[in-house]
Amino acid sequence: MATNKTTETENSVTDFIDQVADETKRKDSFEIIKIMEEATGLPAKMWGPAIVGFGSYHYKYESGREGDAPLVGFSPRKDAISLYFSDFEQRENLLAKFGKHKSAKACVYIKKLVDVDVKVLKEMIKKSVKHITAKYPG
Repeated sequence: MATNKTTETENSVTDFIDQVADETKRKDSFEIIKIMEEATGLPAKMWGPAIVGFGSYHYKYESGREGDAPLVGFSPRKDAISLYFSDFEQRENLLAKFGKHKSAKACVYIKKLVDVDVKVLKEMIKKSVKHITAKYPG
């Protein structure tokens, strides 16, 4: 069975964010860290080479695949900042109020933090963490 590439590391979150070339994206990333730490009560940790995660949970699928993942996280990618949430209840309703974004099943993509409603972001973080910890207690 393949091993997961995205595992928690001891790498410096600050060093990683400091390497983000785009100044706005770098500043937004530091602000998202504050928002996610406040909403989760958990410190930022690096997951793999490019994901900043908060907390962790152990999952096991029916297929037998299992591993650990952050409860929530984000990554300042070239095109956008990827926000990683679970598929929590009322996700679409909150996204409708969130502001300028694109979304996929587990990711929400934003260009700049100023384009979105931070109160809605905090609510999505809390609902995502609640959903994951209920689904994977332990």
